[in-house]
Amino acid sequence: MTTQEILQTAKAASVALSTLTTDQKNNALLAMADALEAAAPAVLAANGLDVEAARGSISSVMVDRLALNEARIAAMAQGIREVAALPDPVGRVLDTFVRPDGLSIRKVAVPVGVVAIIYESRPNVTSDAAALTIKSGNVCVLRGGKEAYRSAAAIVAAMRQGLQQAGLSPDMLHLIEDTSRASATELMQAEGLVDLLIPRGGAGLIRACVENATVPCIQTGTGICHIYVDKEADLAMALDIMDNAKMSRPSVCNAAEVCLVHEAVAADFLPRLHARLTDISREHTAELRLDSRAAAIIPGVPAGEVDFDTEFLDYTLAVGVVADVEQAITHIAAHSTHHSEAIVTQNEAVAARFTAAVDSAAVYVNASTRFTDGGEFGLGCEMGISTQKLHARGPMGLAELTTYKYIITGNGHTRG
Repeated sequence: MTTQEILQTAKAASVALSTLTTDQKNNALLAMADALEAAAPAVLAANGLDVEAARGSISSVMVDRLALNEARIAAMAQGIREVAALPDPVGRVLDTFVRPDGLSIRKVAVPVGVVAIIYESRPNVTSDAAALTIKSGNVCVLRGGKEAYRSAAAIVAAMRQGLQQAGLSPDMLHLIEDTSRASATELMQAEGLVDLLIPRGGAGLIRACVENATVPCIQTGTGICHIYVDKEADLAMALDIMDNAKMSRPSVCNAAEVCLVHEAVAADFLPRLHARLTDISREHTAELRLDSRAAAIIPGVPAGEVDFDTEFLDYTLAVGVVADVEQAITHIAAHSTHHSEAIVTQNEAVAARFTAAVDSAAVYVNASTRFTDGGEFGLGCEMGISTQKLHARGPMGLAELTTYKYIITGNGHTRG
C-alpha cells in the first residue's frame, strides 16, 4: 500500500478503535504480546539481516541498539502486557461542574485519533508505540528507518495477527512501507489524516519534523543531559552516578553527555572520574573531552567548539569545571536540550536552587539521568521523552496520548 492509502485506511479505522471497551483493548494487547513471542524466530531472522547489513555503516553502540535477542523480544512482549494492566486513560472525567443555570459540564479524556510515529533504529519502539496507542484508543501508524525495516515489519506482522486473533481489525496498526524521506514528509504534512506526529530519533529527525510538519508535532528525544557535581557532593556517590549515567547504555537519550564539577572538588573528583571511566580492564572506556580547567587536572582530549553541544550517543563525555551552582545552571541553560539534568549534593538549599532554576523535563537530585523512562516512572513503556512544554513533557505514557472534550447536558437550555 502507498503511504496515502495506509493513512486513509488508518483514519477509517480510528472511529471503531476510539469506542472499544477497556476489556476489548486489553484482550487485544495480550493477544499481540502472545503473537510477538510466538513469532520470535521470524523476528530474530529478520533482525539478523538488518544487523548484518548495518555492520560497518553505523557504530557498534548503534548496532547494539538495533540488535534483538530472545530476552529483548520477551521484554517487548512483557512491556505490552504491562500496558494492558494499566488503567484505561479514555473516558476519565477530568473535571465536572454545574453552572448557576443548571447546565452540567464534564471534561472527559478521549483518544487523539491517528498517531504517527517516525523513528529510527530501535525495534522495541515498534511494540512500545503500538501498545500505547492502541490502549489509549488511537490508531498507530509507524514509519521506521531503513536500517530496522525488516525487524519492524516482522514485529508489526505478528502484532497485527494478534489483533485479528482478538477479533479486531488489523488496520488499527500499520507500518509505512516506504522508508524514503518522501514518506516522512508525507506524514509530516498529512493534514486531516494524521492527528499527532511523534518523531523519535536524533537531532536531524526532530529538526526536520519541527521545520516541515503541518500536523501537530511533539518534539522528543534529543538529550544533551548534564550532571553537576557540587562542592558538597558525596564524591563516591557522584562517581557511581556518573558511571551509570554515561557508561551503562550511552546510545540512549537519557545518557549523560556532560559532567560539570565545582572547582572546590575538581582536583579530588576529576582524577577519580578519569581512573574509573578510562580503566582498561572494563569492557568499554570513555573518551573525555575537557575544557581548559579540567585539562589542567587530568589527561584527555581538549574540548572542541561543539563538544558541549553534542549528543554523542557513544562513550564520549564532555567535562567542565564551574565556579558554583549558579555557573552550572547558566551553562545548562545555554547548552541543554531540556531533557534530563542532575545535581549531586548533600546541601538541600543548593539542590532546591538547582531544581527550581533548571528548565528541563526531568531534574534529578542524587540520582542518574538514566531513570528518565516510562517504565521507570511507572507509566509502562513510553512513546518518547517530550522536551517541549505544551501538551506533554517528559516520558509520554497513556495520558499524554489523549486529548479531551466537553460534554454538556442541559434540560432545554437556550442562551439569551
